[in-house]
Amino acid sequence: MGLTGLQIFKLLPKTNCGECGPPTCLAFAMELAQQKTSLDKCPYVSEEAKAELGEASAPPIRLITVGKGEKEFQVGDETELFRHDKTFFNETAIGFELEDNLEEKAIRDKAKTIDGLSFERIGLELSVNLVAVCNTSQDAETFAKAVSLVMEETDLPLMLVTEDPTCAAAALEKCASSRPLLYAANNENYEEMTKIADENSCPLVVRGENLEQTAEITDKIAKLGYRELMIDPGSGGAGEYLEDLTQIRRLALRKKFRPLGYPTVVFTGSEDTYQEVIEAAVYTCKYGNVVIMKEPDDWKTFPLLILRQNIYTDPQKPIQVEAGVYEIGEVDENSPVYVTTNFSLTYFSVMGEIEASRVPGYLLIVDTEGTSVLTAWAAGKFDGDKVAEELVQSGLEDRVNHKKVIIPGQVAVLRAKIEDNCDWEVLIGPGEATGIPSFIRKNWQA
Repeated sequence: MGLTGLQIFKLLPKTNCGECGPPTCLAFAMELAQQKTSLDKCPYVSEEAKAELGEASAPPIRLITVGKGEKEFQVGDETELFRHDKTFFNETAIGFELEDNLEEKAIRDKAKTIDGLSFERIGLELSVNLVAVCNTSQDAETFAKAVSLVMEETDLPLMLVTEDPTCAAAALEKCASSRPLLYAANNENYEEMTKIADENSCPLVVRGENLEQTAEITDKIAKLGYRELMIDPGSGGAGEYLEDLTQIRRLALRKKFRPLGYPTVVFTGSEDTYQEVIEAAVYTCKYGNVVIMKEPDDWKTFPLLILRQNIYTDPQKPIQVEAGVYEIGEVDENSPVYVTTNFSLTYFSVMGEIEASRVPGYLLIVDTEGTSVLTAWAAGKFDGDKVAEELVQSGLEDRVNHKKVIIPGQVAVLRAKIEDNCDWEVLIGPGEATGIPSFIRKNWQA
């Protein structure tokens, strides 16, 4: 359990200097107890107090980094039970199993397939995060060879799935420098697995038979001085997993129960492919930090990645693109000029339809703080004055031999105001982006 504000206050220097932000040490202690600040903000705290307060000032769910380099990812460090309360920060990592007893070609092919699960949506790259190499053979040499083969085909972080310390050590000889995730320590092997993880500086998953045993094991490992941990609740099915994942999050956040204050790892269990996707979606929504699935298929991975994107997008900060002028296709001085807002989905919808029209065009993006056309208009962020100003400042009049701009049909009321504030002629475009191709064929003439 975390310390109370008064318990923390007793260990602070009591200078009331205010350099930490709050005006007094007591106020700082209260914020520290609520995880609203960090101990390093206090410049005068003693080393003895740091050691004692380290546990209290740590986040309720530990932040864990897996992998190294461009493909590394972080999980944990979450502070909310519900996304609408604030936001979720480190998105669920999605991975797929790869058994080490497959033929070499099959291992390579599956590793390539997993590596290729990357998609673009509204300008963002969505991709899977790791390959879980499973020690199905129970043989150290076979396991190590499989790890080497996978590393030749992908630079995604690895998860080494074995409860045999000998096999774990053999595999780590091939990949320790890439900081893989080691799975798993249990009640029998935790001392050996902790030593291996510590020596190789890689995070370790703890798996007990139930939540109570899992908490006991993490507590034992913490007393050994190692805290780079994740936990698998070891549940028997999707319903039990969901219940345990919820219980872990509640205990970590509400009760500050440190033995369960770690990111979670879950495996889908269903043999039915459709049911497996549903399982993975449930775990993604409800507190699974790493979700491992069986077979890598485009059709089930893409919607899961979109779901993850939606959950881990800050609801208070819409996805947006940079304002400015974009050239769609090979534009020239006769190309039409369109204008819209910088909400990402709006931008990519309009861009796609301009491309589909086969008439290259200029797209002027107005900064509306990431809101859609009607939302921005209703909020006064997309009005005639602003559009006219952006047209004048864009430099488009030097790039085209006309002064015609196409505005969204939903905001046709902007026409008069735009024309009053600049010498551009306004054309009322279609109400939806899908109408752009037919509109431009019928109405465009420079």
